[in-house]
Amino acid sequence: MIEKTLVLLKPCTLQRSLVGEIIHRFERKGLRLAGMKMMRLTDELLNEHYAHLSTKPFFQRVKDSMMAAPVIACCFEGVGAIQTVRQLAGPTNGRLATPGTIRGDYSMSYQENIVHASDSPETAVVELNRFFNPEEIFAYAQVTFGYLYAHDEY
Repeated sequence: MIEKTLVLLKPCTLQRSLVGEIIHRFERKGLRLAGMKMMRLTDELLNEHYAHLSTKPFFQRVKDSMMAAPVIACCFEGVGAIQTVRQLAGPTNGRLATPGTIRGDYSMSYQENIVHASDSPETAVVELNRFFNPEEIFAYAQVTFGYLYAHDEY
């Protein structure tokens, strides 16, 4: 089934000039970029996005990190996109991530770990709606689509 998922390229990614490299990795896998925008995150948006961390002692540190510079919000699409993105990203802690994953290649941190990625279909819907208006997600024919999947995979 074709899914859409949110990927946030974190401020550390912009500061380290890794934006093109990270997007390239998702595209080379075969994921279609359906939406992308640069934005500064607000305290209110981060309180909503990271509400599940609000009681943790590191909550403010997470928010401060995410407001240190802009982020780039991306919507990627593909068959099994949510799990594919998470596998490409690797585990949250960059020190534990396998070389070859994005975090394994570019992160030494639990916090400054290059990307945020939706963790389930339900979360992806909520997060995409949080970061994108419907008109900012684009449907278009990708000419390589027939070369990415067998006709019965989607």
